[in-house]
Amino acid sequence: MSKAILAVSFGTAYEETRKKTIEAIEAELAAAFPDRKLYTAWTSGMILRKLKKLGQETRDTLEEALARMEGDGVTDLLVQPTFLQAGYEMRLVRETLEKWAGRFGRLKLGAVLVENPADLDILARVLEAHFSGMGGDEALVLMGHGSEGADFYPYEKLTEAFRRRGRGNICVGTVEFSPGIEPALELVRSRKPRKTYLAPLMIVAGDHAVNDMAGDEEDSWKNRLAALGTETACILKGLGEYPEVRELFVRHAKEAEKG
Repeated sequence: MSKAILAVSFGTAYEETRKKTIEAIEAELAAAFPDRKLYTAWTSGMILRKLKKLGQETRDTLEEALARMEGDGVTDLLVQPTFLQAGYEMRLVRETLEKWAGRFGRLKLGAVLVENPADLDILARVLEAHFSGMGGDEALVLMGHGSEGADFYPYEKLTEAFRRRGRGNICVGTVEFSPGIEPALELVRSRKPRKTYLAPLMIVAGDHAVNDMAGDEEDSWKNRLAALGTETACILKGLGEYPEVRELFVRHAKEAEKG
């Protein structure tokens, strides 16, 4: 029996954050499952096409990775996505795996980072600990991507979790879909923090973090908040850089393997 683990990521065109996030997660998955050969796949066709056009290193699509593993004789496959939530990309992964399920003797799929309230609580505690040095006159805004029709939509719930923990100076907004940037604007208007930190609530600190959050354009989150009178500081650190986040992905993979 040939055993493999497939790490499925959205992907990024930013090499520095890729190494610190996606590749760091992949390395820990490989270390946690030494009896399984590691394969990788990216789901963003746009990013894969961009890298190919630039002549840079690229990755398999999910279909390509599955065909590669079938050709290599894999019969026991564990798939671990590195998505924050079960939104559009995760639905595509499930649909593709359903078509391929009969071509592997055993196929298991791990959970995304935040699939339920227990995962959400873990993430809240991790982020709170990493930003524990903030003063009472400071705030933290986390920028998520947003998704349509997610199984478990974590953004407003995460803000609520911080409030329950007495951290009303932390909130979550999204680039797309609800709740948008409004929670961040309201936080600054109401609390009038001297300084506001911005960080991505995304696995990688890629295009959205670099441009939408920290860009120099007038409508970037950094500048829109600064226009309200707070000093802004951007932290370009993807969630994949947090050891506890990588550990949670490994835990989900182990749970799936046992299931």
